[in-house]
Amino acid sequence: MSDMSLTNNGGRGGGGSAEWRGTGPSQGPSHSYPLLVRDHGLGTALKLLLETLPYALARWGVLLGFAAACVVWAIVAVGGAVWLGTHVASVFGYCWLLGILLLGGWIWGAILRYTVHMIACGHVAVLTELITHGRIGSGTEGQFAYGRRIVMNRFGEVAVLFGLNALIRAVLRAFHNALDTLGEWLPAPGMKAIVGLLNTILSAATRYLDKVVLSYDLARGGDDPRRNIQDGLVYYCQNAKPILTTSVWMVIVERVLSILLCLLLLVPAGVVTVWLPDAVREYGALVTVFIAALLAVTVRAAFIQPLFLICMMIRFHALIENQPINSTWVGYLDGLTDKFKQIGR
Repeated sequence: MSDMSLTNNGGRGGGGSAEWRGTGPSQGPSHSYPLLVRDHGLGTALKLLLETLPYALARWGVLLGFAAACVVWAIVAVGGAVWLGTHVASVFGYCWLLGILLLGGWIWGAILRYTVHMIACGHVAVLTELITHGRIGSGTEGQFAYGRRIVMNRFGEVAVLFGLNALIRAVLRAFHNALDTLGEWLPAPGMKAIVGLLNTILSAATRYLDKVVLSYDLARGGDDPRRNIQDGLVYYCQNAKPILTTSVWMVIVERVLSILLCLLLLVPAGVVTVWLPDAVREYGALVTVFIAALLAVTVRAAFIQPLFLICMMIRFHALIENQPINSTWVGYLDGLTDKFKQIGR
């Protein structure tokens, strides 16, 4: 790994980031910060993940706690529905079940997304420091202390990116529905498989967008974070081709790792099943598969996805090294959504 600096006419503060707009299709880089890690391979990403393992463990703990809470919530929902349906009226049972599952699911989902988002932002802050400076802050702070301080100092950007992530999910859902409709209209052999693959790749390409843009904002610094975010989105879009290429192999490797993980977790899941009550053990195979799948989902979200987030972060920073920013992309994004205009205000 070599010590490479991203140079331009401005300093690390990025104070001159607004001048490129409207002055031509391409201008010089709008940032200047050191870059110590440029290899986006899995080996480098795994090393950084192990260095920041406390964040991965914290995310895993939150996900396991949420999974346990969901199981309890489902038991309460079903048990309450059965009791109301038996002792009051069946309509009350159905209303209780639908209400507590839908409303509770929305509330729990929002809490989980926000909690995981905040943990991930702290993780991104620590990773960005390691990628750009090779150390965390001044070297005297712990990982959680540093991440908490950065997230609180940049709470406005974190909130904006949380909303951006929700916007991306909504756009992707609409696009996925359009692709699904197209697949139904064109009954060609293998069309559904192609549509599913496109949906998977696009989801992978945009899954880490908000975190990558936050990393760019933190690396660039300065006193205009919203402009940093806007420029980060432009850089992300104008590098869509290499990012999509990276996303393809990420999808393949992630699928393979997820399958292997699920198979490996069948053993500990079977051990857990043995210790469950007899009434539960009657459905031994089903319970074992359920426990293995639950563990696999949480491990994948806590360890495998952050691994590929690190790959994408490094790839992004290396791609924009000394890269001119293309102002024509601003027009494209302005036409796509008013949210982009509001980010820079």
